[in-house]
Amino acid sequence: MLIRMGFFVGVLGLVSSWELLKPRRKLTQKKLARWLPNLGVVTFNTVLLRFIFPMSAVGFALTARENNWGIFNQLRVPLPWVLLISLILLDLTIYLQHVSFHLLPVFWHFHKMHHADLDIDVTTGVRFHPVEILISMGFKFAIIALLGIPTLAVLIFEVVLNAMSMFTHANIYMKPLVDRYLRWMFVTPDMHRIHHSVFSEETNSNYGFHLSLWDRLFKTYKEQPKDGHLNMVVGWREL
Repeated sequence: MLIRMGFFVGVLGLVSSWELLKPRRKLTQKKLARWLPNLGVVTFNTVLLRFIFPMSAVGFALTARENNWGIFNQLRVPLPWVLLISLILLDLTIYLQHVSFHLLPVFWHFHKMHHADLDIDVTTGVRFHPVEILISMGFKFAIIALLGIPTLAVLIFEVVLNAMSMFTHANIYMKPLVDRYLRWMFVTPDMHRIHHSVFSEETNSNYGFHLSLWDRLFKTYKEQPKDGHLNMVVGWREL
């Protein structure tokens, strides 16, 4: 908990400073008007998670290990390989979960709160409906129990997921060449911003959080928004 909180505060401070120094887009609303509710939501979600799920994903992974749940706990695979495979599969799980939140109306009902932010910046990356957060934790518990993902892999993934969610939603400028090379492996802010377009064909693209591989593999990758990054309208319309 303290590790995640430390990284959260650190990444929030670093990325928000970058946004002030080199913003990508001009925001349509005052930061304070959005930051207070967005950060209020993540605070509420954190408390709710601890109430509903006293055991975190890391604690659940430890329980899975103690009870020999999952594939990796039945096999003798070197730890470095288990960690690498676990992180890749967890990332795939989050990608598929994200797709399901767009395709299934019952899930979209909650997920659209994330897309209802009329600007996109670092705090959009933590703006999620409480029910979506609870469902997401259920997804994580299921994959941890099924695969027997080790505690260290879950801890690393949780920290990176939180940091990357803030980074990929950041309103930061990067040189086009840097963005082009980075997105061959990782999701960049310019890549993910397209996902927050009001056009459904763009909203239903670029679902990834960490690796850009999944969008390319499953044909959900879109390189640029049709109105350009400076003119595109952020928000949502009924899909």
